[in-house]
Formats: sequence, C-alpha cells, structure tokens
Amino acid sequence: AIELIEVEYEEIPAVFDLLEAVKEKAPLVHVDSASYAHIAAAKIIPGTNICNLVELSKGDINKGFAASDYIFEDTFTTHYVQHGQIEPHAAVAKVDASGNITLWTPNDGPHRLHKDLADALGVPATHIRIISTYTGGGFGGKGGLKMEPVAVVTAMKTGGRPVKFVMTREEVFTASLIRHSTVIRLKTGVKADGTLVARDVEVYWDTGAYAEKGPTVCAQSSDAAAGPYVIPHVHIKGLCVYTNKVPAGAYRGYGSPQVTWAYESQMDIIAEKLGIDPVAIRLKNALDEGDQTPAGQIVRGIGLKECITRAAEEIKWHEPPSPGSNGRKRAKGIACTYKNTKTPSASAAIITLNMDGTANISSSACEIGQGAFTILTQIAAEVLGIPMEKISITMPDTGTTPYDSSTTSSRTTYHMGNAVIGAANDVIEQLKAMAAALWGEAPHRIACGEEQVYSLDDPARTLKYQELIKKVYGAGGSVIGRSLFYPEIPKSTVKQSANELWGGPSIFWMYGAHAVEVEIDEETGQLEVIKAVAAHDVGKAINPVNCCQQIEGGFVHGMGIALFEEIMFNEGAIMNANFHDYKIPTAMDAPREFLPIIVEAADPGGPFGAKGIGEPVLNPTAAAIANAVCRATGIRIKHSHLKMEDILSALQNC
Repeated sequence: AIELIEVEYEEIPAVFDLLEAVKEKAPLVHVDSASYAHIAAAKIIPGTNICNLVELSKGDINKGFAASDYIFEDTFTTHYVQHGQIEPHAAVAKVDASGNITLWTPNDGPHRLHKDLADALGVPATHIRIISTYTGGGFGGKGGLKMEPVAVVTAMKTGGRPVKFVMTREEVFTASLIRHSTVIRLKTGVKADGTLVARDVEVYWDTGAYAEKGPTVCAQSSDAAAGPYVIPHVHIKGLCVYTNKVPAGAYRGYGSPQVTWAYESQMDIIAEKLGIDPVAIRLKNALDEGDQTPAGQIVRGIGLKECITRAAEEIKWHEPPSPGSNGRKRAKGIACTYKNTKTPSASAAIITLNMDGTANISSSACEIGQGAFTILTQIAAEVLGIPMEKISITMPDTGTTPYDSSTTSSRTTYHMGNAVIGAANDVIEQLKAMAAALWGEAPHRIACGEEQVYSLDDPARTLKYQELIKKVYGAGGSVIGRSLFYPEIPKSTVKQSANELWGGPSIFWMYGAHAVEVEIDEETGQLEVIKAVAAHDVGKAINPVNCCQQIEGGFVHGMGIALFEEIMFNEGAIMNANFHDYKIPTAMDAPREFLPIIVEAADPGGPFGAKGIGEPVLNPTAAAIANAVCRATGIRIKHSHLKMEDILSALQNC
C-alpha cells in the first residue's frame, strides 16, 4: 500500500541569505506574522521578513560624527553554531486517568514551560506538573518547548503508561535551536587621542524560520551592542529576520558574544590607525563607577578597568611574546565585554527549618552543571548560621516549588540568591520573635548564629534552634520562611522604539576581559592559543572554585566557536548535524596555560555583592584571538570563524 502512494511537492520560493531576506521583494517566510501571539509585543514590519525592530538613541549621532577627527566604518559577521551540550533533549511524560500530566525533563525554566505547555495544548495549568531534572548542559538550548509537547501528546494516547522521548544528535541539530548568525555594521567617530565620540550600530539577526527567542535576543543584546565604553552619541538598530533555515534562539550570552566580536575587533582597528596601544585605548574609554552606558543607564559596582588591567598584566602585555616554535609567529591580543541580565524577572524561595535543626530550600532554580544548588545552600547557611551539610535543596517541581522565571541570563545567583536571603531572614525573624516571647524580651534584642538564638542583654541565655522549636511547638512543627525577589527596574535616558519585549535596563551588569598569546604557522594557517588570561568581575565570589571553573569553561567554549565550530548549510539544510563533522573543543585543544582571575566590585543590590558569571565568560574570546592574529600577521579577519583556510588565504593575498 505504501508503494502505491504518490506525493507531489509544489516548491514555493524560499530565502536563505540574511541580507537577501530584508530586501523589498524577498519571499516572505510568514505572510501573517503580525497575528502570532508569541511575538505580539515585537515591533513587526508588515510585508517583510523582519519580526522585530529595535532602536536606541542617545545624544545626537550626527553631531557626534561631525565632532569626530576620524570615522571608522566596518562590517563584521558571525556564524551559526550549535549548543553542543552532551545530553540531548529528552522528556518523560505520563497522563493519568483524570488527565493530569506529569512531565520529567531537563528544562531550565519549569514554570515558564508550565505556562507554554498549557497554552500550546489548551490544558488548564492545574492539570500539569513539571519536574526539572539534573541537566547535562544547557548553554541556552534547554529552554522552551522541545521534546516536551511531543512526549505529552503521545502519553495522552497510551492509557496511563509513561512515554520517553530522546532526540538523536541529528535531531538536536535540526529540530531544536541554533545560535543566530549576524551581520553587524559599525560606524564609530573618535578624537585623535582615541576618545570615542559617536557610534552607530546596525545588527541583522538571522532567526531562521520561526521567531522563538529571536526577538528578545535582538532586544536585549541591543542594549550592549555599542560596547562597555563611555560614548556620548549612540544609535543602535537591531533587526530580527526570518529565513528558511533552522530556527535560532537562546544561546549562552543571548546575543552579546556576537556584538562583542564586532565592537572589540573594531577597537583594535581604531587603535592601530591612531597608533594607540590596544590596552590604553580601552582603559581610556572604559565605563567606570557612575558612568552612563551607551544605552543610557548609570552603572554601579563596576570592575571593568581592573579586569582589563589585570588581564594585561598577567599576559605580560608590554613584554615581547615568546619565540614561536619552528619559525611560527606569536602575538598577544586583548578584548573586553559587558553583559546585561533580563529585567525584570522574579524568583521566589521557601526555607523550612525543621525540628531537628536541619533546613530545606524549596526553589525552582535548576541545576544544569553551573553549581546553583551549591551557591544557594552556601547563602542559606551563611544567613541561618547553620552548616551547609544540614541543608538540603528540593528539585524544581511546579507542583511543589515556588515560582522562578528561569535558570538563564546569568541571573540565578543574583535573583534566587536574594530570594533565599529573604526567606532565611524570614526564618530568623520568626525565631527571634519566638525567643522574645519565651524570654519576655524585645525581638530586636535577640540574635541568631551558630545554630542558636541568644539574648543580646544576657549572652548566657541561649537556645539551640531545635530546642526553641520544641519548646514552642511541643507536639511538632517547623519554621517556614518565604520570600519573593522582584527587583525594581533601573532608569535609563535613551530613546527607545515602541518595543515592549524587554522590560527595561538591566538590574546588574557583568564585566570581563580576556588576553591571549597565539602562535600561527604562516605556511598552513594553523592557529593555536598558547596562553590565555580571563579576568571577570563577579561582584562577590560566593564560591571561588565554581567561578574559576565557569571562567575556564566559558573561555574554551568561546575558543571552540572561534576555531572549530560552524554549522554548514546547503539551501537551508544542515550538512554537518553530528559531532563527527561538527567539531567541538576537547581538553587537548585548551590553551597550554590558562589563568582565571576573579575581580570583586560589589554590586549594591546583589547577595553579598554578587553578580552573575555564566555568560560573559564566552564573549571576548573570539575577538581577543582575532586581535592577536592581526598583531602577528597584519591580517584582519572580520568573520568570527577563524578557519585555517581563511587565515592561509588572507596571508597569501596580503
């Protein structure tokens, strides 16, 4: 019967090139995108493939260019990459006789998924329970709807039996998401002494066939697209564009690695033309305490200049590079970055202090390998005054754990950390009130620490937490603290387009600088990173070991994108959807010498001053390597994949 079936396909016009897709008569990927609820808040341009347009303006860009001594115009491009997480997308679903859905999945936002799944299936949210499991790597790829709806719909037909779906590696490449490729045009006006005066940025984002997170990637990254510098006159324009390719979406950095590649490559172009040292020109223009970002936000608690200085010192910037092996050339390069976080977003936590003096944290922060559970346990232990080993943490479960926006955007330490502090302080205040009532003292004269309450007026009067609970709740009980952290949106002075996808300026910013020494074989184009230094301002290192691991892992991740990784397309189809043809770096590819540096410029609103660290560690790597290549050979590569053949071709043609 199958052999008797005949299928005829009517081929319709398609568009695969990003810049072709924005032309006036380009084939439309979606003719009615303005009606789509998912991107209703985006600024869609009807009759085009543009699914979001973002514009930011500060100062007067034309006056800025008129006041400049030099104007630089460059176009940079970035390539498509896959997240490369070792664990593929997977889901287990079960639907009982009453229609109640239970879903186990390595998803980084169970409450967000809870809403998306209810909306997609038309099922009341009360009938859905999502349990987020330990996740084998995410990098932005484990959010949203992937295998989950397929598993649930199938489970609806199995009479209560659970259903498990696991993507093949090819399916991960072709049926989930990839990172946006971009075309970035920079026009920058500077004074003869290197002072930045004006910068006009235009970024085209190839979001593939469906918008998914594309419009918000375009929106959030626009705030950071001009770089971490003091620039009086700025205009930024971001365009998120449909093409007939695999959809692009969230990826570690949420668009900031692409724009960092462009502005940090151009900073070295400017420095070379003006005869200024690359480190010096960055320090001259870098944001400092109380400065205004190009997007008009006043920044506080900023260690950018220290990051640049320490990275340069440790790479021995002002000393000649070591001699290359077998006549190969060596040189050093540097690049810096900053990264915002999604704002506003909420995190809630519940802490239960049990009768035996142990405690439990209930939160929906997900453990995807970054150490979130460790950090939150440390924070709770510090505030409660009990050892970490007496604290457990509940796996995220929409049926039992309180709301969290998602474990994304480098926000967990800051947002959920503050929520945990609030819940722990709630417990402390209740303990103080209980002891005050028991002892006939004022609550403000009671203190807590080292697993006990004690009187400030009579230090000999103490009770262990468990003793106090038993005295008050003799038949059994516990102390439960709750907190919801929802930060106030900071103010900004920029003129923005009518775009409601992003709530406002970032509640905090993250800063970093990478310096490298590379070696190049001019006969083959082979490039190796010999030494790397990565300095990052984390605000306060709650767990220094975790911070250093994030810094090193992020650098190698960025190096892999720059040197090895690229998705190859042919007429919209991926040609290398496997780890044999798509190369990711291994331990053997890491720099021979690597030094992570923790800089601590406390954020006034962070838990103990902490910020985030997970994403910005990726950003400056590619530009630092490309800048070193240029200093070694004189060739400037403006495409973010530094392939051997491209380096060799440029060397032969220079």
